[in-house]
Amino acid sequence: MILGIDHVGLATPDMARAGQQLAKLGLARNESGEAGAYGVACEFWQLDSAPEAFAVELVAPTRDDSAIAGRLAKSGPGLYHIAFEVDDLAAEMDKLRANGCVPIDAEPCAGARDGMTVAFMFLGRPVNLMIELVHYATPRRSAPATA
Repeated sequence: MILGIDHVGLATPDMARAGQQLAKLGLARNESGEAGAYGVACEFWQLDSAPEAFAVELVAPTRDDSAIAGRLAKSGPGLYHIAFEVDDLAAEMDKLRANGCVPIDAEPCAGARDGMTVAFMFLGRPVNLMIELVHYATPRRSAPATA
């Protein structure tokens, strides 16, 4: 089940300058890390330091064959993905795959935050958006209340 929006990812070739722009909005860098399987460094910027607070993630390449190198070369910096926290990563991947989403990752990978596991999928037309499914060893959000 999707528990909520975890973050929005922005691709950038210049983490320092991008961070300066986010600071103008009043956001502060609360976490950072690397996702080695993707060849990226990540910074998580938030208005609130609570773990469950919505974040803007800056994603920058750490090597030439980085997962975002082609995206940056083709489209430049900007919106990269929307990330949703889920309670069961495998089940959500199966559900989305059955509903026509295209998996980008064959298997989940370690994310840039401690205890974070991620998998990327693509929502096709008319949305054309990459989404990231995020699962934490210790959940940051609880299941939404049902009516």
